[in-house]
Amino acid sequence: MLALPPKERASVLLKDVFEYSLEEIADLVDSTVGGVKAALNRGRSKLAKLPPPRARSPRTGQSAEATRLLTLYVERFNRRDWDGLRELIAADARVRVADRFAGPLTASPYFGRYARLEAPWRVVLGRVDGEPVIITLSQGHDGWTPDAIVRVESSNGHIARIVDYTHCPWVLREAHAVVSDAA
Repeated sequence: MLALPPKERASVLLKDVFEYSLEEIADLVDSTVGGVKAALNRGRSKLAKLPPPRARSPRTGQSAEATRLLTLYVERFNRRDWDGLRELIAADARVRVADRFAGPLTASPYFGRYARLEAPWRVVLGRVDGEPVIITLSQGHDGWTPDAIVRVESSNGHIARIVDYTHCPWVLREAHAVVSDAA
């Protein structure tokens, strides 16, 4: 996507990801509807000719300690052990719920939001395009299905940063490989 010229990139993102109308895009990129249609056509054609993206290699530095910490995080999250989760979190940890909240975890309603969910859900360790992540699953008629991803970063034996993409369904849709370690 970054290989596209700015107008084509903006047009494709605004139309195909954010679902803006042609008129809205024309206004945002200072163009005409015809100009946006042409930019969309060129951008989509260029993207279709690109080779498929390679799955990223697993992050280097994914130590046994980081894996243990993620496993504890998942276990406690699934038990709804919010106090136990807080024990894993560094005092200055940051959370970002994409499109909703960014700031100190202590100032966020993050765990409370999950505690109030009534529909059946759980989290599992997994990989998205080769990157270790936590995958939230929701239970439907066909069993457990991936719902969103959460990136968790650790430092000095504690969770230092959480980025939750629950409100960004396109992140999971755009993934090329989603693997759950325990579906």
